[in-house]
Order: sequence, then C-alpha cells, then structure tokens
Amino acid sequence: MSEIITGNNVDVLRTMKGGYVDLTVTSPPYEDLRKYNGFSLDFDGLVSELYRVTKEGGVVVWVVGDKTVKGSESGMSFRQALKFIDAGFRLHDTMIYEKDSLSFPDKTRYNQIFEYMFVFSKSRPKTINLIKDRPNKHANGRKHIKGNYRTADGQTKRHNKQNLLQPLGVRNNIWRISTGCNKSTTDKEAYKHPAIFPEKLANDHIITWSNEGDVVLDPFGGSGTTAKMAALNNRQYIHIDCSEDYNEIARGRLAKV
Repeated sequence: MSEIITGNNVDVLRTMKGGYVDLTVTSPPYEDLRKYNGFSLDFDGLVSELYRVTKEGGVVVWVVGDKTVKGSESGMSFRQALKFIDAGFRLHDTMIYEKDSLSFPDKTRYNQIFEYMFVFSKSRPKTINLIKDRPNKHANGRKHIKGNYRTADGQTKRHNKQNLLQPLGVRNNIWRISTGCNKSTTDKEAYKHPAIFPEKLANDHIITWSNEGDVVLDPFGGSGTTAKMAALNNRQYIHIDCSEDYNEIARGRLAKV
C-alpha cells in the first residue's frame, strides 16, 4: 500500500516491520541544512533503521554532495558512506550525478557540477535491470572483438568480447541529467520546494534496482519525486517528510499520476 507520511523519518521507520522495503531512493538535506523545518537529522538512527527495514538483497541509493567550508570540501559524503558500510551495507557502486548547469561559479577551483550517488545493498542486490542506452562504437556488424586482458599473475591472454557486438551497451556510472526549471520536472507546484529531485534520476534508479510491485521508500520525500516515479513505474511507494507543507505538494503531484 502506498503512503505519504508526515513525521520524523527515524520515528516512522521504527513503526515498520523489518525486511519490508525493496529500494530506497533519496537525497538528504546537506550539511547545515540538517535542521529542516525544526527537525534535526538523526543520521546514525536513520542508517540503522534503513538497514533493518530493507529486504535482503534490497538497495539504498543515497544522493549527496559536500559543502565547501573555508575553501575546502567537508568530505561529509564519504563519512556518510562509511557509516552505511559500518551498519552492514555493501557499497555496490559509487556513481556520479552530473548536472548540465552550475549554480555558483568558483574562482578558486573547477566548476562544481556533480554529486555522488552511493548505491548500497543489503547483501548482493536481488534486482539488477541495467539500462542499455550507450551506443556501441565497436558493433558495426563485426562478428567478434579480439583483445587482451591480464590475469592476476601478470600473464596476458586473448579474449573475444562478444558483448561488444550489441548496438547499445550498458550505460556508464556517470549520469548527466538536466536540472532546473521545467527540466527537473514540469510540475509547477514542485518548485515550491527548495531542492527538487530530478525525475529522470529517480526514474532510472527505480527501474534499475526494483521490479513492478516492489516497495520504494524515500525518507526525505520532499516534493514527492521518488513517490511519483515509483507510481508511474507500477511500484508501491512510502514517502516520509517532516513537513506537511511539502507533503501537500507531493499529494498534488501524485494526484495527477
């Protein structure tokens, strides 16, 4: 059953039975934004509860960036990733979400246009539907691709890369996604939220790490993007946010689905 719930995410998750959620796709408030409409983030408690409610083989996609403090990045994203590992999750993949625009040019460093997408799994992922949309330059009607690879003891051996013959291959783990007005979403009401989750990002993770009928969670539901894309892909959703104002935005978007 799909739900939009107002409340502190840790408290809400503690009411759920263990091993219930197939996939979590979320992005937490960053750094000093952890006090969010009067609520503070209990990060350790959240990670512990996410591990408990995630099914064996379930996945958590954690999209996060770092704040720059006194000219240096905080490294909070990596600290959070290590906390997930300490809690028992495997770091299945470290992915990059590349934006097509930048908010604030920096005079002392290269322009910051990406965030991390840490993909954690509770044991080996039970669902992997990798998206194949990368043009394969090696196809061209050839029957096989020959090449070399090096074994663990340093020897060189020949191989035939038959998988390279497909016209479209599995995409890389750097995803370039358009952001901004009418690009993250066409839902006008969503822009009342200060940090909109791009629909394409949520959509592509949902179809990669879950199947129809699965339960998709967003403990920082915000404007409801994860819930909306879960519904559009025939998944159940659990949307949690401490702000009733933001949940009203989410309900309005879900009503259109």
